[in-house]
Amino acid sequence: MPAPTRRSFLALGALALLCGCTSGPDKARRPAVEDADRPLRLRQLAATDALLADYDAVLAANPGDADRLGNLRDDVVQHREALAQSLPAASPASSPAASPSASSPAARTVADLAAAELRTAGLRLADLAAASPALARMLASASASGAAHAAALGDTGPIAADGPSPAPSASAAADTEALQSALAAEHAAVYGYGVVGAFLPAGPQREDGRAAYAAHQSRRDAWQRLLAAGGASPTAAAPGYRLPFPVKDAATAGQLAAHLEIQLTAAYADLCATTALRPQAATALRECTLRAAHWGADLPALPGLTPADPADPAPTTGAG
Repeated sequence: MPAPTRRSFLALGALALLCGCTSGPDKARRPAVEDADRPLRLRQLAATDALLADYDAVLAANPGDADRLGNLRDDVVQHREALAQSLPAASPASSPAASPSASSPAARTVADLAAAELRTAGLRLADLAAASPALARMLASASASGAAHAAALGDTGPIAADGPSPAPSASAAADTEALQSALAAEHAAVYGYGVVGAFLPAGPQREDGRAAYAAHQSRRDAWQRLLAAGGASPTAAAPGYRLPFPVKDAATAGQLAAHLEIQLTAAYADLCATTALRPQAATALRECTLRAAHWGADLPALPGLTPADPADPAPTTGAG
């Protein structure tokens, strides 16, 4: 997908503060973590190479789609580079991609390519439980990107991952802290969507806004219940939030919706680093990524892992 613009990272000022990304893994632990992650990275690299081979085959058969498919393929190359970071012996991303595995049919059409994206997104999720926190964040982000690619190619079907998701829990202190941050982000998103809905015209846009508003209310309520069940006091919503720019019509309302979803991807990428909440966090990350794309956001190759541009202009005061 296209590289993110400055504007794609503007969002509620308070939400940006609540959704700071976690730092990288502790250097003292990195060698052991990398050794444990190595089989997962190699497996994911093989799947990524197969997907790149599919892109090459479909690009060759559809030269008129070169711009659209090429942009999506560039994202997959970035996924590969991220996976290969601690594998110096791995072939560079610029080398010819490996042939697809015998178990997966080679893509010949754009529809085949969309199916391959969903299949690869499922493989990312299947390795979440065994991955280190840093790799889990990357895999969940790449899976969300794959879902967005598939949607852009016309396939909005579900992603299949191996095995059922465990029941969510937030007993560990780190899990609780990350969940509180996600809850705070959802509080801000609910507030923001209240503003969005006031400026959308009757029809499909307003219905989309209502659906997103309801989805964030539901996610907020689920996190509150989970925290309370674990004995924690859920973070309360602020009385109001400062908007990053004035919202005065449907166009700026749609922009705000896109920005809200972009910021939420950072909170959920961080939540993917927890141990007990990874499946639920990955689902939330994917849903926010898909909604951001629906509202017209320029998504980075790895949603939630790209920091905001520090040169962005300061937010202006809106409703609050």
